[in-house]
Amino acid sequence: MRLNPSEKLEIIHLVEGSDLSVNRTLRQLGINKSTFYNWYHLYEQKGPEGLYPLPASTRQQWNSIPQQQKNLVVELALEYPELSPRELACRLCDAQQLFISESSVYRILKAKGLVTTPNHILMAAGNEFDQKTMFVHQMWQTDFTYFKILGWGW
Repeated sequence: MRLNPSEKLEIIHLVEGSDLSVNRTLRQLGINKSTFYNWYHLYEQKGPEGLYPLPASTRQQWNSIPQQQKNLVVELALEYPELSPRELACRLCDAQQLFISESSVYRILKAKGLVTTPNHILMAAGNEFDQKTMFVHQMWQTDFTYFKILGWGW
């Protein structure tokens, strides 16, 4: 429950004029002791104006990328349109001595509409392998990240 400054001032005067102890009065009002004393110290230092809420801070988050660096990523992407976000991140690190992760580069480019979809190679799935294995561990792992195989759930 958020109280406005006039209600806080009324509570301060009520506690000051109460015959009961401060703790007991605050317990009956349902107000935390530390909250009351924060209000009371602000009231003593600044008067009734101290009870108004402080304006929201406009400080930058500690982990956000500055706009200047975002602009640099976009400029580099426009200069080298053939590079992927991973390659752009490496180029930034090597050429500009500026580390921005691959995922952050991707997010910056996506927000500007500069992300292109990868070219998918369409293949038909066979019932069996064309080249049969002869020994254990002869077939190595295959990366199908950029392949769309017809009949395999896509």
